Amino acid sequence: MERETRVAVFESEKPSEIQLVKSKLEAQDITSFLIDNYMSFTTTPTANTVRLMVNLSDEQKALEIIDKMLREMEFNPNNN
Repeated sequence: MERETRVAVFESEKPSEIQLVKSKLEAQDITSFLIDNYMSFTTTPTANTVRLMVNLSDEQKALEIIDKMLREMEFNPNNN
């Protein structure tokens, strides 16, 4: 079984942002994986940064989807 290399395409401390990006990727048939890292040296002791990972072969498409989503949010700030 060949192991797929995974890369981070998005990270946030806000679960709602992570879920939104994850659902956008899944809608385009991109499988994503969450990595939850507890951060204590750069943020408040309770802050968690979650990274959204995808297979390397899906990286380009995932970044395009995320970029489009962020641009739409930028022009429609009341939608988030």
